[in-house]
Amino acid sequence: MRAAVVTSFTAPLVVKEVPIPEPGENQIQVRIEASGLCHTDIHAARGEWPVKPNPPFIPGHEGVGIVSRVGPGVTAHRVGDRVAIPWLGTACGACEYCVSGWETLCEAQQNTGYSIDGGHAEYVVADARYAVAVPDGIEPAAAAPLTCAGVTTYKAVKVGGVAPGDRVAIFGIGGLGHLAQQYAQIFGGETVAVDVTEEKLALAKELGAAHVVNAATSDPVAEIEKLGGADVAVVLAAHPRVLEQAHASLRRGGRLVLVSLPADNAMSLPIFQTVLKGIRVIGSIVGTRADLAEVFRLHAAGRTRVIYETRRLEQVNESIEDVLAGRVAARLVLLP
Repeated sequence: MRAAVVTSFTAPLVVKEVPIPEPGENQIQVRIEASGLCHTDIHAARGEWPVKPNPPFIPGHEGVGIVSRVGPGVTAHRVGDRVAIPWLGTACGACEYCVSGWETLCEAQQNTGYSIDGGHAEYVVADARYAVAVPDGIEPAAAAPLTCAGVTTYKAVKVGGVAPGDRVAIFGIGGLGHLAQQYAQIFGGETVAVDVTEEKLALAKELGAAHVVNAATSDPVAEIEKLGGADVAVVLAAHPRVLEQAHASLRRGGRLVLVSLPADNAMSLPIFQTVLKGIRVIGSIVGTRADLAEVFRLHAAGRTRVIYETRRLEQVNESIEDVLAGRVAARLVLLP
C-alpha cells in the first residue's frame, strides 16, 4: 500500500509502498477513504513535542474508512462498516480515568499517528474498541475533520461550561475554530470570533458569529470589553500573546479554556486578576469515544458545517507548507 511516512524529523515525508498491516486480536483493518491533516501531524513529523514519536511512522489521526478485515475478538464492527480512527488509539480500560469516562487522560494510552501508525495511508489497523462508527449520510471527507478538530473543540466547549446566553470568544478561526464557534452556538452561546485575517472572520460571520474582531487591526481585549467581556474564551491559536489576550478579555467568573499548545510551553498568567475575578483556567484535550459519537450525531442532524479542501496523499508535503503559511481556509483532507 502507499503511505506517507516520517523517516526523519528533519526531512519531508516520503510517500512510498509499505506492507499492508494485518489486524490482530481486537483489531480491525480499515481501507482509508479520507484522512484529515491536523497541526499535530506536523508537530509529530518534526519531533517538536517533548515526548517524540519514533521514526519511521505514519502520521494521521483523522482517518475515516471502511472496515476491510476484522481480527479475533472483534464484536463492535463488521466488514463494510464505516468507522473513524481518532487520536486516542487505545487505552488500558481499567485505570481510574478509563472507568470514570476520562479515557483521554489514561497514562497508558497509545495515540494514532504518533505512537502507533495512523491514517495517512491506504490502510490502517486500529483497536476496534476505540474506532467510532460514522453514521450514514456523512461524507468521509467531512467526517475526517470531525474526528479530531470536531471532537476536540466540542469537548472544549463542554468543559468550558458554555450555557445559553454566555458570551463565548473563540480565538483562532480555522480548522478547529470554525467548529468551536458552531458548537458554542449550539450550546446557546453568543459568539465572538477573533482572528487576524478578514477571510476567516467573514467565514465566522457566515457561520453565525454575533461579533467578529480582527486582532491585526484592533485590540481584541478592548473590543471584547466593550461588549461586556467574555464568559468563556476558547483559545485555538498557539501564540502565548493570544492566550494572554484571551485571559484578559474575560469578565468576572469567566473560564479560560486552553486547547492550543505553544511551542515554548508557557504563558504569562496574572495571579491577582485570576484570583480577584474568580477566573478558572481549564486545560482541554480532545474528547472520548462518546464525545465523538455525539459530534457525528450533531453533524448527521445538520447542525454543523465542515469547511474543508481535499488533496491527494502525494501532496502531503506541500499541504503541510500551506497549513504553516496560513493558506488554508479551515481543514485539509488527504485522499489516498
